[in-house]
Amino acid sequence: MIKRTVGQITAMCGAKRQGGYEDMLLRGVTTDSRAVGGGGDLFVPLVGERFDGHDFAAQAAENGAKAMLWQKGRDIPADLPDVAFLVVRDTLAALQRLASAYRNELMVRVVGITGSNGKTTTKDMTAALLSTQYSVLKTEGNLNNHIGLPLTLLKLDEETEVAVLEMGMSGFGEIELLTKLASPDLAIITNVGDAHLLHLGSRAGIAKAKLEIALGLGEDGVLLYNGDEPLLKEGLAESALPEGVTLRTFGLGADNEWSADDIRLHPDQSVFAAMHRGQVSGLGTVHIPVPGRHNISNALAAIAAARFMGVPAEAIHRGFKELKLTGMRIEPVKAFNGAVILNDAYNANPTAVRAAIDLVGGLESFGRRWIVLGDMLELGPEEAELHRGIGAYLTPDAAEGVLTCGPLSANTHEGAKASLREADEAGRVIHFNDKDTLADWLKNRLQPEDLVLVKGSRGMRMEQVVQALEKG
Repeated sequence: MIKRTVGQITAMCGAKRQGGYEDMLLRGVTTDSRAVGGGGDLFVPLVGERFDGHDFAAQAAENGAKAMLWQKGRDIPADLPDVAFLVVRDTLAALQRLASAYRNELMVRVVGITGSNGKTTTKDMTAALLSTQYSVLKTEGNLNNHIGLPLTLLKLDEETEVAVLEMGMSGFGEIELLTKLASPDLAIITNVGDAHLLHLGSRAGIAKAKLEIALGLGEDGVLLYNGDEPLLKEGLAESALPEGVTLRTFGLGADNEWSADDIRLHPDQSVFAAMHRGQVSGLGTVHIPVPGRHNISNALAAIAAARFMGVPAEAIHRGFKELKLTGMRIEPVKAFNGAVILNDAYNANPTAVRAAIDLVGGLESFGRRWIVLGDMLELGPEEAELHRGIGAYLTPDAAEGVLTCGPLSANTHEGAKASLREADEAGRVIHFNDKDTLADWLKNRLQPEDLVLVKGSRGMRMEQVVQALEKG
């Protein structure tokens, strides 16, 4: 974590210091008064529409904060005489300036990752491979926004060699802000999906927003992007990239620099031959502990990043073997009776749902395959048609039963009824108004040899179905 004096931090974030304490050493930064560690933290009170962190200054001081950023125009508390106050025009902007300045003082290489789907999985994979050779810090959970990314940068130690940073967004300009704060040496774009259509209008708009990540690259930087995405290629043709940036590709298509062949999918892993420029690479056959062709694409991005950083083949295999993924991303778990559940309940959009359906359709040696779908949120005016399209995408080769839940998923149900007539006639294409009823219905029919995929947007909390099936 950052260790700097009050005077140094004052200069780094452009503050005006009130009182003394210039040489007092601060260790760590937090925006949560409850999370002050007692080791001389800097507390940053953020201001929102419904909250004001300045109201918790006393609690932060009681917990050990020795200095605070303080928004200009607010009275400095007289009852906190042992705290240094660093006055700034805007505490969030000052936090971001501090993080950027700190990153630029460190001898650290940065990998920035964005994409509509797969960025967290790719982050986990990339960090796992790089950790076999380097001291690595990665984004925790989903701290990937304008607050979380600066806080992650400020957790870097002087000895950290590589930072793997996830960058999320919902509108234009957000990735540009994050990438310019992080100044990545390597930027990865996993794909272009349908997430945030409500804010960005079209998939072409989403591609344009994702390509903003290249704006933070230096002249020796590398943009590694999914070559299977035509919208990224089109967007790059219209983008003004920083001078000297190198373009590299990965993907399932054979024309990518990094691609895959001899793909074999299983419920708990995927196996493939890693190809480099059309030839079998020195890695040979790769095993990743997560199913799905889309996760092979994510793994190829991680492999390309690792090779760019000089990680040898043996270490890459070891990294995948030791990989621990963030939960609820096609996480295999056992139902109460031994049936296999693929818990993919963290989030959903049409691209991700189609990929999950393809995965289930490619898995054999199961009894019935059940697909349980909740609403996909933030899809904009075409949300009903997009849900109906997911239903139409389902075929008897992918599932023997489809259960949906949520008001938007009623459209998925309608589309599935037409494409799964036999299953519908057998009473296995059903829409439910609540998750408890759905879980109870499925528990009474689930067989030990069955497979269940559960997916939905974060706001739907479809993991509750998974938990009910686990308990029985």
